[in-house]
Amino acid sequence: MNDFTKNITQALFNQDKINDLLRKELQQAVNDLLEAELTAFLGYDPYARAGWNTGNSRNGVYFRKVDTQFG
Repeated sequence: MNDFTKNITQALFNQDKINDLLRKELQQAVNDLLEAELTAFLGYDPYARAGWNTGNSRNGVYFRKVDTQFG
């Protein structure tokens, strides 16, 4: 079993834990999606030398807040 399967089986018996688990998983999925979108748009991976000094480089990270039913 992977970590998600273990965590969800443990959280099924407590509504607060299941909501917290789903919130964390949704947060991770959205962040991974945004990172993949940026990589596809720029055409190179993070820390790749291809983007260095091109004027179109990764200039840092900032957090976004998305309100869902899970938090």
